[in-house]
Amino acid sequence: KLRDNNELNPDLVFRDPCFLDFINLGGKYSENDLENAILDNITEFLYELGNDFCFVARQKRMSTKNKDRHLDLLFFHRSLRCLVAVELKLGKFEPEHKGQMEWYLRWLDKNERKIGEERPIGIILCADKDEEDVEYLELDEVGIHVTKYLTKLPPKELLEEYLHRAIVLARANYQQKELELDDKA
Repeated sequence: KLRDNNELNPDLVFRDPCFLDFINLGGKYSENDLENAILDNITEFLYELGNDFCFVARQKRMSTKNKDRHLDLLFFHRSLRCLVAVELKLGKFEPEHKGQMEWYLRWLDKNERKIGEERPIGIILCADKDEEDVEYLELDEVGIHVTKYLTKLPPKELLEEYLHRAIVLARANYQQKELELDDKA
Protein backbone atom coordinates (compact mmCIF):
# COMPACT_ATOMS: atom_id res chain seq x y z
CA LYS A 1 0.00 0.00 0.00
CA LEU A 2 2.81 2.43 0.87
CA ARG A 3 4.54 1.73 -2.42
CA ASP A 4 1.33 1.90 -4.48
CA ASN A 5 0.26 5.21 -2.92
CA ASN A 6 3.81 6.60 -3.03
CA GLU A 7 3.69 7.22 0.73
CA LEU A 8 7.13 5.82 1.49
CA ASN A 9 9.21 8.22 3.57
CA PRO A 10 12.57 8.03 5.35
CA ASP A 11 10.96 7.43 8.75
CA LEU A 12 9.53 4.19 7.40
CA VAL A 13 12.83 3.14 5.82
CA PHE A 14 15.52 3.75 8.43
CA ARG A 15 15.96 1.41 11.35
CA ASP A 16 16.91 2.44 14.83
CA PRO A 17 18.82 0.80 16.38
CA CYS A 18 20.91 -0.77 13.63
CA PHE A 19 22.35 -4.16 14.58
CA LEU A 20 25.92 -4.64 13.36
CA ASP A 21 26.64 -7.84 15.27
CA PHE A 22 27.98 -9.42 12.05
CA ILE A 23 31.08 -7.17 11.95
CA ASN A 24 32.79 -8.97 14.87
CA LEU A 25 34.61 -6.00 16.33
CA GLY A 26 35.72 -6.55 19.87
CA GLY A 27 37.51 -4.34 22.34
CA LYS A 28 38.76 -0.98 21.15
CA TYR A 29 38.41 -0.10 17.50
CA SER A 30 38.72 3.02 15.38
CA GLU A 31 36.23 4.63 13.03
CA ASN A 32 38.35 3.28 10.17
CA ASP A 33 38.12 -0.24 11.66
CA LEU A 34 34.33 0.13 11.84
CA GLU A 35 34.15 1.34 8.23
CA ASN A 36 36.40 -1.51 7.04
CA ALA A 37 34.33 -4.08 8.94
CA ILE A 38 31.11 -2.71 7.41
CA LEU A 39 32.59 -2.85 3.92
CA ASP A 40 33.97 -6.36 4.51
CA ASN A 41 30.38 -7.33 5.31
CA ILE A 42 28.61 -5.02 2.86
CA THR A 43 25.91 -7.54 1.96
CA GLU A 44 24.91 -7.97 5.61
CA PHE A 45 25.09 -4.21 6.16
CA LEU A 46 22.78 -3.59 3.20
CA TYR A 47 20.34 -6.16 4.61
CA GLU A 48 20.42 -4.37 7.96
CA LEU A 49 19.82 -0.98 6.33
CA GLY A 50 16.77 -2.38 4.57
CA ASN A 51 15.41 -2.80 1.08
CA ASP A 52 16.48 -0.79 -1.96
CA PHE A 53 19.83 0.52 -0.73
CA CYS A 54 22.65 0.53 -3.30
CA PHE A 55 26.28 1.15 -2.38
CA VAL A 56 27.81 4.14 -4.19
CA ALA A 57 31.10 5.15 -2.56
CA ARG A 58 33.44 4.94 0.39
CA GLN A 59 35.26 8.05 1.64
CA LYS A 60 33.43 10.15 -0.96
CA ARG A 61 35.67 13.13 -1.65
CA MET A 62 33.86 16.46 -1.48
CA SER A 63 35.97 19.41 -2.50
CA THR A 64 35.74 23.16 -2.34
CA LYS A 65 38.39 25.53 -3.65
CA ASN A 66 40.26 25.40 -0.34
CA LYS A 67 39.48 22.07 1.30
CA ASP A 68 38.70 18.40 0.73
CA ARG A 69 36.29 16.57 3.02
CA HIS A 70 35.40 12.89 2.99
CA LEU A 71 32.01 11.34 3.68
CA ASP A 72 32.34 7.88 5.20
CA LEU A 73 29.76 6.03 3.09
CA LEU A 74 27.39 6.99 0.29
CA PHE A 75 24.36 4.98 -0.80
CA PHE A 76 21.42 5.46 -3.12
CA HIS A 77 17.90 4.43 -2.11
CA ARG A 78 15.92 3.32 -5.15
CA SER A 79 12.39 3.78 -3.77
CA LEU A 80 13.12 7.15 -2.15
CA ARG A 81 15.07 8.12 -5.29
CA CYS A 82 17.82 9.89 -3.37
CA LEU A 83 21.40 9.71 -2.23
CA VAL A 84 21.89 8.64 1.38
CA ALA A 85 24.99 9.95 3.15
CA VAL A 86 26.18 7.86 6.11
CA GLU A 87 28.60 9.29 8.64
CA LEU A 88 30.03 6.90 11.24
CA LYS A 89 30.66 8.06 14.81
CA LEU A 90 32.30 5.89 17.46
CA GLY A 91 30.90 7.78 20.40
CA LYS A 92 27.68 9.44 21.38
CA PHE A 93 25.82 11.74 18.99
CA GLU A 94 26.79 15.36 19.54
CA PRO A 95 24.86 18.39 18.23
CA GLU A 96 27.87 19.53 16.16
CA HIS A 97 27.50 16.40 14.01
CA LYS A 98 24.41 18.05 12.53
CA GLY A 99 26.48 20.83 10.94
CA GLN A 100 28.89 18.36 9.39
CA MET A 101 26.05 16.33 7.88
CA GLU A 102 24.21 19.44 6.66
CA TRP A 103 27.35 20.46 4.79
CA TYR A 104 27.64 17.01 3.20
CA LEU A 105 23.98 17.06 2.15
CA ARG A 106 24.24 20.52 0.61
CA TRP A 107 27.37 19.53 -1.29
CA LEU A 108 25.71 16.36 -2.59
CA ASP A 109 22.60 18.32 -3.55
CA LYS A 110 24.65 20.84 -5.53
CA ASN A 111 27.23 18.50 -7.07
CA GLU A 112 25.85 14.95 -7.25
CA ARG A 113 22.05 15.01 -7.41
CA LYS A 114 20.71 13.99 -10.83
CA ILE A 115 17.55 15.22 -12.53
CA GLY A 116 14.52 13.37 -11.13
CA GLU A 117 16.16 12.57 -7.79
CA GLU A 118 14.95 13.86 -4.46
CA ARG A 119 17.20 15.85 -2.14
CA PRO A 120 19.90 13.77 -0.40
CA ILE A 121 19.27 12.59 3.13
CA GLY A 122 21.74 11.68 5.84
CA ILE A 123 22.20 9.06 8.52
CA ILE A 124 24.53 9.70 11.43
CA LEU A 125 25.32 6.20 12.67
CA CYS A 126 26.61 6.50 16.24
CA ALA A 127 27.30 4.29 19.22
CA ASP A 128 24.81 6.15 21.41
CA LYS A 129 22.46 9.12 21.37
CA ASP A 130 20.39 11.27 23.65
CA GLU A 131 16.86 11.40 22.24
CA GLU A 132 16.35 14.84 23.75
CA ASP A 133 19.39 16.24 21.89
CA VAL A 134 18.05 14.79 18.66
CA GLU A 135 14.58 16.23 19.30
CA TYR A 136 15.87 19.75 20.04
CA LEU A 137 17.81 19.86 16.78
CA GLU A 138 14.70 19.08 14.66
CA LEU A 139 16.82 16.98 12.32
CA ASP A 140 13.88 15.59 10.36
CA GLU A 141 13.32 19.04 8.90
CA VAL A 142 16.76 18.97 7.25
CA GLY A 143 16.69 15.31 6.20
CA ILE A 144 19.06 13.96 8.86
CA HIS A 145 18.43 10.82 10.88
CA VAL A 146 20.44 9.72 13.90
CA THR A 147 20.64 5.98 14.31
CA LYS A 148 22.29 4.10 17.13
CA TYR A 149 24.32 1.03 16.18
CA LEU A 150 25.03 -2.02 18.30
CA THR A 151 28.01 -4.25 17.51
CA LYS A 152 26.71 -7.03 19.77
CA LEU A 153 23.17 -8.20 20.21
CA PRO A 154 21.87 -7.07 23.58
CA PRO A 155 20.09 -9.37 26.02
CA LYS A 156 16.50 -10.26 25.21
CA GLU A 157 15.20 -8.00 27.99
CA LEU A 158 16.92 -4.96 26.50
CA LEU A 159 15.56 -5.76 23.03
CA GLU A 160 12.07 -5.95 24.50
CA GLU A 161 12.63 -2.59 26.20
CA TYR A 162 13.71 -1.03 22.86
CA LEU A 163 10.62 -2.44 21.19
CA HIS A 164 8.25 -1.17 23.87
CA ARG A 165 9.94 2.26 23.84
CA ALA A 166 9.62 2.41 20.03
CA ILE A 167 5.91 1.57 20.23
CA VAL A 168 5.29 4.26 22.86
CA LEU A 169 7.23 6.81 20.80
CA ALA A 170 5.36 5.90 17.61
CA ARG A 171 2.00 6.23 19.35
CA ALA A 172 2.96 9.58 20.85
CA ASN A 173 4.14 10.88 17.46
CA TYR A 174 0.94 9.66 15.84
CA GLN A 175 -1.23 11.33 18.50
CA GLN A 176 0.77 14.57 18.17
CA LYS A 177 0.23 14.62 14.41
CA GLU A 178 -3.47 13.93 14.90
CA LEU A 179 -3.69 16.88 17.34
CA GLU A 180 -1.88 19.14 14.87
CA LEU A 181 -4.28 18.13 12.11
CA ASP A 182 -7.27 18.78 14.40
CA ASP A 183 -5.87 22.22 15.28
CA LYS A 184 -5.55 23.09 11.58
CA ALA A 185 -9.12 21.97 10.83
